Amino acid sequence: MKTIHTLTLVAALTFAGCQDSLNDANSVAGDLEAASAANEKAYGSGDAVYQVRVRNITKAQAFTPPLAVTHSAAADLFTVGEAASFGIKEIAENGNLDPLVGALGGSPGIGDLVVAVNGDVPPLLAGEEVTFEITSTPGNRYFSFASMLICTNDGFTGVDSQLLPRHVGEEIALGINGYDAGTEINTEDFADIVPPCQALGGISSDDAGTGMSNPALAENGYITHHSNVMGGNDLVPAVHGWSDPVAKVRIRRIR
Repeated sequence: MKTIHTLTLVAALTFAGCQDSLNDANSVAGDLEAASAANEKAYGSGDAVYQVRVRNITKAQAFTPPLAVTHSAAADLFTVGEAASFGIKEIAENGNLDPLVGALGGSPGIGDLVVAVNGDVPPLLAGEEVTFEITSTPGNRYFSFASMLICTNDGFTGVDSQLLPRHVGEEIALGINGYDAGTEINTEDFADIVPPCQALGGISSDDAGTGMSNPALAENGYITHHSNVMGGNDLVPAVHGWSDPVAKVRIRRIR
């Protein structure tokens, strides 16, 4: 969760200094409240509905179905430079959406949640696009989503805390990159990667693959920009690699 710290008190400050800091903090808080109210007014009263299109623009790297959510400014899915939540870890390592769905479903500041499946086959293949609708409710005017890069140890792509278009007919377009969750060492070994990778990439081995995290590979790091597939084991850069951005996202307010 993101927290806005508006005031720091230091014991050594004089009373007057403390009072000035308090006044400054109240001013900042008032400005935030005013900006929030003005922002909300621009959306009109009630809910807003959006059409979202997520397109996989890699050559061969498939995605799991995007898990998308609308939310308040205080909620987020991930932050580059910070540790991944358990829900993001499970998506990035195992393609498992359930923990994050469960966590978001019971959290305050969540407007709507959608798992966007592309037809009968869940993976979003290279060159394919999935289109879905999502609703934002008053106070929940931000959009985020996360999706696993299937042929990686702990790679994913997504958007965090994108302010949604305010007016009907308004559209925004985003190019988004690949991220490393920092939760599992990038062995690039099929034995440590989810089983669908081999069938999707057309390259296989005697390793069955796994949908379970291996504690021996725990990295205990932070979310970073993904360094891409390096090669030297089962993954092949020419097949499983990519050039950023890995996806294009269009969000259009339709109601």
